[in-house]
Amino acid sequence: MTQKKILLLSVSAGAGHMRAAQAIEAHANLAGGAAVATHLDVMNYVSAGFRKLYTDFYIKLVNKAPALWGYLYHATNEAQADSSMQRLRRGVERLNTRALLREVEAFRPDAIICTHFLPAEILSRALRQGQLACPVWVQVTDFDLHRMWVHEHMSGYFAANDEVAFRMRDQGIADARVHVTGIPIMPAFAQAPPRAQAAAALGLDPRRTTILLMGGGAGLGSLDTVAARLLALEGDFQLIVLAGNNAAALAALRQLAARHPGRLLAQGFTDQVERLMACADLVITKPGGLTTSECLAMGLPMIVNSPIPGQEERNADFLLEQGVALKAFDGVTLEYRVRHLLANPAKLAEMRAKAVALGRAGAADAVLARVLAGAAGAATTAGTAAGTAATTGAAATDAGVAA
Repeated sequence: MTQKKILLLSVSAGAGHMRAAQAIEAHANLAGGAAVATHLDVMNYVSAGFRKLYTDFYIKLVNKAPALWGYLYHATNEAQADSSMQRLRRGVERLNTRALLREVEAFRPDAIICTHFLPAEILSRALRQGQLACPVWVQVTDFDLHRMWVHEHMSGYFAANDEVAFRMRDQGIADARVHVTGIPIMPAFAQAPPRAQAAAALGLDPRRTTILLMGGGAGLGSLDTVAARLLALEGDFQLIVLAGNNAAALAALRQLAARHPGRLLAQGFTDQVERLMACADLVITKPGGLTTSECLAMGLPMIVNSPIPGQEERNADFLLEQGVALKAFDGVTLEYRVRHLLANPAKLAEMRAKAVALGRAGAADAVLARVLAGAAGAATTAGTAAGTAATTGAAATDAGVAA
């Protein structure tokens, strides 16, 4: 059986869109799969100025002026598609993404999956103008739906949950094109090692309550400050702090760990986060769509902090409503939430059970199954159309000869 060629298009403006595409790619490329997938960052096919505006400006805005980003998020969600500003925006995008269309044409995919709204918008126009024939699908990467994700001529949409699917239908997407799959995450989160094995590899005690603090401490203070505050709490627990690529934070955390032997593990960048999560009873994190989906797949309760206005606020609302997370507004609130959960193991167990019920470790496989079924259907339709055209042409030729 010939493998289908799947093209994944994302944008390196925030990590979540890229990680979703990488997760689908990893699942597709497992040995013996029915598809071979390739992931492209759209920003590698635009002008330098457009790339800087689209990625650097976004990152600076959410970090330095989150309230302004929140305003823009809501304003663009309410904007009319035919307004002069929206037409200007789409015109600028078209001028700066011509190389992307050439790359897509050269790749000749059997299907395309977009994990960001920009390529979906560009390809919607290409489909309308007959410049692209293969099916294009859209994977929304948050527990919310912004109108910039919604475009004509898409073969289907993948939603994180029933509410997002409801919002899709409310935006005019046909029910048959809406599929609730969850948000794709890496295969490793469905294959994480047992807690005892992961803890032994990291030098942790698997019998002790373990808290995992992830990412930046925006709104709560620096990571070492937050860690020090947590370590001052009563209770027999150990703490893992993931500093990522922040070398200064990692150095400060290691100094703190030396003062608290056996209680703090300072971890730099790792591509095996599932091993850290396998050891944890509670995660403190920002409510990004991908990170929280990973936590749910691992059955982990969360304390969410410092959501980006807009999509992360909606993510946080969903998690709180489902009873799998609490929210910390500042360092004081974080300390209170942690104290409360440490003192109420039954509450923590209840949150874990709800997280397990919500987790969708197989989201990427569900997406691929639907896309491959659609690609096979499209190929059959195309083959039937080609056969019909050939038969019609042959009949016309025979008629000409007879005449």
